[in-house]
Amino acid sequence: MATRHAEAGTAPAAADEYNLRLAGLLVFLDPPKSDAAEALKRLNTLGITVKIVTGDNPAVAAKVCHDLGLTDAAALTGTDVDAMDDERLTTAIRDTTVFARVSPEHKARIVRIQRKTGGDVAFLGDGVNDALALHAADVGISVDSATDVAKDAADVILLEKDLGVLAEGVAEGRRIFANTIKYVLMGTSSNFGNMFSAAGASLFLPFLPMLPSQILLNNLLYDTSQLAIPTDEVDEEQVRRPAHWDIAFIRRFMICFGPISSLFDFVTFAVMLGVFHADAAQFHTGWFVESLATQTLVIFAIRTRRIPFRHSRPSLPLTLTALGVVALGAALPATPLAHVLGFQPLPTAFFAAVAAMVVVYLFLVELGKRIFYRKTRPPARPQPTLGHRHLRRRAARFSTIIRLPHPQAPQAPAVRR
Repeated sequence: MATRHAEAGTAPAAADEYNLRLAGLLVFLDPPKSDAAEALKRLNTLGITVKIVTGDNPAVAAKVCHDLGLTDAAALTGTDVDAMDDERLTTAIRDTTVFARVSPEHKARIVRIQRKTGGDVAFLGDGVNDALALHAADVGISVDSATDVAKDAADVILLEKDLGVLAEGVAEGRRIFANTIKYVLMGTSSNFGNMFSAAGASLFLPFLPMLPSQILLNNLLYDTSQLAIPTDEVDEEQVRRPAHWDIAFIRRFMICFGPISSLFDFVTFAVMLGVFHADAAQFHTGWFVESLATQTLVIFAIRTRRIPFRHSRPSLPLTLTALGVVALGAALPATPLAHVLGFQPLPTAFFAAVAAMVVVYLFLVELGKRIFYRKTRPPARPQPTLGHRHLRRRAARFSTIIRLPHPQAPQAPAVRR
């Protein structure tokens, strides 16, 4: 700010700006939010690399990033980006944290090149200049106070300007995915084993291994016990790294652990027929109790790669529902509903045999789990393909084709694509 005495009665003009005396410097301060540094650290622990791509001054951008603990390196500018081909820019993206004084086209180019290298890209922006990059990213993220163009180009709109929401969202998404995979692995392996058990038993039994109504009840109780899986704890290493859907991994898991379940079903058949000389009703009851116990309790081994209960504890709701369903299944043959369901009371010795088989079964599953994961590589990150349909789908919202009528032809309606 500078001043000079002006002549009375005259309006100041640009030509009057001479012989000014410095009064001082007017400084504007726009500090980062107090929780921004902590949120960036949380993103880093989640395996997310943060890059700053901004149109602001390089010195300002580098200073802010330094204050947040991101980097001490110099920033690359839009001029530097223009001088690089795609191969050199790929290397620069890997080694550079701050890109400053870049245009909207530069932002979109950086996002597209990063996606081609196999990395999933989320872009956070709130201005008109961010629309191209928001559209080009795998996930475009904006805020409720952003410009309309930015919000229209984004996939996710945050109601608060808080990076911590992103970190918590990523962690919660990984927890949900991990718990979903627990149910998928348990369900596919158990059903695969039960299919072999029922098919094998049908070859030598003069009656059905289990009545249809009993199979439905078994599935109902089994699935009821798994309603608590969303409340389960997730191991720290599962949250730290991203996971991907891998049907080949699920298939290998099913083929490996399904036969173990089937093996103990056949042991149950041998005990029921050879030891207890069970008739059809007792056989149905015995397999119902054993099948429900093994396929329900196996969740405690499948839910983690660690030693269950010792190094990884399940949530209390999951523990209570699993144990409760097993207890209910064991008690049903002794209730007034037993006759309606086709059950018969079982000898006490059978429950002791089932308890021993369940313990051995879970031990073998734990042993097989260690061997399986030792020989199984982590699921590979899916590689992007050129002409990704995700881009075409999102681009459709921004493409409007208007068919102009010929001067001598009837007017055609506008077509929006």
